[in-house]
Amino acid sequence: MNNKEELEQIQKQLCEKYNSPCFFCTENEIIGIAIESIKHQPIYGVRHDSDNGTCGWYLWGGNYSDDENFFQPIHFSHIYKIIPDYVLKYLALASGFKFITDINGYEDVWYEE
Repeated sequence: MNNKEELEQIQKQLCEKYNSPCFFCTENEIIGIAIESIKHQPIYGVRHDSDNGTCGWYLWGGNYSDDENFFQPIHFSHIYKIIPDYVLKYLALASGFKFITDINGYEDVWYEE
């Protein structure tokens, strides 16, 4: 993405597509990323309620692990160096949304209470 305004416009369009209100993450919020697995395909995301400075998102690639150290807390301002650009468009979906995407353009988005 070229800039923040362009990204927010793409995120708004995706939220409209899936009937979700937009909840943009702020640069100071914490996101949970499985750093070791995020290079693998496909990439999964699930958003929980925001709590204690988190934006609620957890992202991983490939196989999920129950290991307590699977996710690392990362300031949202640093994710642009860690996750692929094609994942960013999902990160304004509301709590309860989940997605699966990959480098080839696969997309599955759904809501679970």
